[in-house]
Amino acid sequence: MSMRTNGLAPASSKFWEILLPIDRSPVLSEREDSALDVLERLFTQPHGQRSKTVNSDLRRLLLPLEAALDNMKAAAAPRNSAIRVMTQELIERRWAYWAWSQDEWTDVLCATEGNFHKRNGCHGNCRQYVMALAYCLGRFDRLEDVGTFFQYRLALKVFGRREVDAAGERVRDEMRSVGLRAKVPRGIKPALYSALLYQRSGCLEDITVKTLRRVASSEVESMRSGAAALSRILERLGTIEQSFCLRQGERRRPIGERRAIEDVPHEWLSWCDRWRATAIAAPSSITSIYYGVLKCGRWLGDQHPEILSPTQWDRSLALEYAAAVMKMQIGDWSTPVGAAARRTGDPMKPAAIASHLRCVRAFFNNLQEWEWIVPRFAPAQTLVPSRAILAKIGPAPRIIADDIWAKLIWAALNLTESDLRDRSKREGWADQPLRYPLAMVRAVAILWLFGGLRRDEIYRMRVSAIRWTPALDSENTSRTCLLDVPVNKTSRAFTKPVDPIVGMTIEGWEGERLPHPQSVDVKTGERVDWLFVHKGRRMAAAYINCSLIPLLCAKGGVPETDARGRITSHRARATIATQLFNAKEPLSLFELQAWLGHKSPQATQYYAAVTPTKLARSFDRAGYFERNVRTIEVLIDQAARRESGNGPEEPWQYYDLGHGYCTYDFFDQCAHRMACAKCSFYEPKASGRMQALEAQGNLKRMRQEIPLTDTEREAVDDGERLMANLAAGLERVPTPDGRMPQQIEAESDENPCVCP
Repeated sequence: MSMRTNGLAPASSKFWEILLPIDRSPVLSEREDSALDVLERLFTQPHGQRSKTVNSDLRRLLLPLEAALDNMKAAAAPRNSAIRVMTQELIERRWAYWAWSQDEWTDVLCATEGNFHKRNGCHGNCRQYVMALAYCLGRFDRLEDVGTFFQYRLALKVFGRREVDAAGERVRDEMRSVGLRAKVPRGIKPALYSALLYQRSGCLEDITVKTLRRVASSEVESMRSGAAALSRILERLGTIEQSFCLRQGERRRPIGERRAIEDVPHEWLSWCDRWRATAIAAPSSITSIYYGVLKCGRWLGDQHPEILSPTQWDRSLALEYAAAVMKMQIGDWSTPVGAAARRTGDPMKPAAIASHLRCVRAFFNNLQEWEWIVPRFAPAQTLVPSRAILAKIGPAPRIIADDIWAKLIWAALNLTESDLRDRSKREGWADQPLRYPLAMVRAVAILWLFGGLRRDEIYRMRVSAIRWTPALDSENTSRTCLLDVPVNKTSRAFTKPVDPIVGMTIEGWEGERLPHPQSVDVKTGERVDWLFVHKGRRMAAAYINCSLIPLLCAKGGVPETDARGRITSHRARATIATQLFNAKEPLSLFELQAWLGHKSPQATQYYAAVTPTKLARSFDRAGYFERNVRTIEVLIDQAARRESGNGPEEPWQYYDLGHGYCTYDFFDQCAHRMACAKCSFYEPKASGRMQALEAQGNLKRMRQEIPLTDTEREAVDDGERLMANLAAGLERVPTPDGRMPQQIEAESDENPCVCP
């Protein structure tokens, strides 16, 4: 018989150490082969008994089985059943079991316990012992191929109760230290014992991330979640460097991502994948650019099937694609998912057009900079939207209305544990512990409503981020609360003042928060203490949008959407910035820039908007109407008006100039009305005639609005110098009686006693 080597697993050393003299050749001897023939005949008889000669001839094969079962302290019934099953398989295969391949062991153990019993005619836990023999003596480790079994019992048989229970107790102690219940959650126990079996060691320190990921590849959901939870526990214990989450690499990708590569030319797709593997931008940026370039590839396959790679692009093709993008509709050369799928056929928004061209532009810029292609056009000059598209893109903060914002604040300040209960859970789950404690949820809500932070900044907030400083002045005796904001996407870590309620709620949560081991911040590479962590797990990155905001909206009785769309975490940042910019004593644009952590004031303009109320107050204070219209008080002599038809025409209305009155009927058309040159229509207030008219009871007072010229308005506003300039400018303008101002002054000098 020839030696078989393909698919063989190396033998275990634990149970072979006491059997060193035994020959472990996989080929059976003639005596062993003959003894198996005898056993084959005996098994067909109802009460056949093997002789001592047969046992002696098979000693090399039976001794390891007996030693292993003795080490497992197997009872008589399962011990005999396991040896009989192994003997039957030896008769069938005629090959030493320590040389059986993984596929052969899988066939022996069967896919289910029922099939195993039907195949071998045995009962009880015989399969567990045969599986232990396969694991110890045949190096079998494809445990995922043998269906459901008790990992704990198999681990006890292999490693011993003391070692297995010690590992489980360490895991339970760590879970209790971070606030989990004493009972191990479903999924962690089988994941732990499976990891020990895959690692072939009963020690926690020997488990690696690779082994845990193998456990997480199971088809059983509880096993997958248990492996991920176990990785976090081992990270806190310090046995592994980094834990993992399920489908972490696909977390930012849409559900139908695999449809994105459909209809993309193969060569173009290879260029896209090569760029994606090389790019060093943020993961979200790489993903968005990748999808944009795939869309470009589908357009190529439809419009220019002869263009297969970026090396064939030139200026004319780039301009053609830019023009096509500006005419695209949602769903063109793409596979939209989610909300976008419901808007298929609608025109793309200007911001979406600019964003898509920016993705393709970045792709070609990188290819040219990396010298993968020869530059044949300038992406920055061709793959750009038109000025008409850019003109429609500008600051438009999606602020939340004041009444809705006030209700959300009220809801956060009045949260109770009953509000946190998930009423959608099945009956009998009402007594289950909360996902996050009330103090933690309240701290997150207050920080979101008062901190003006990005979602990632809240998610990455650290312990001891609150500091208090003494009062700024003697009038304000309250302390100032300072918040340390971690490194973000636009600036380094900085400190900004916040409302004291933020500090009090965060300190309240820190008082209840159990100690947790430090974790690595991927943005900075340093180990930090996360603030919002509970039971060994950080707050979910999507918790604010998916759980907290709906909770506050339900508590406050407000809808989750308004006129500007769905209420999201980032809209709070624009709402707070706008309120600070429109306050009674507002923050300046540069102060608001520093408070928000922006690199430039231009970015701040996308968050702060002038409210109509503030604009109306400023417009009223500007006095635009009053600056252009002056109200003149007019005296009307009704007696002179009635008698004007019986004699010479007498003045009957008088325009108050302050120092005197003008009797010119068309005073609003007079160029000298603000700097009277003592013309014949002028009557000083000190004259006896005017005093008599004011004393008459038949005078009627009224007011008339007289528009002012720019020069007159400046003279009124700025004083005597401009009034003199106005008078000098009217030297060559005739007065209403036809005389020039110089003539009037000359006549006044010749007849100083004559009143004009």
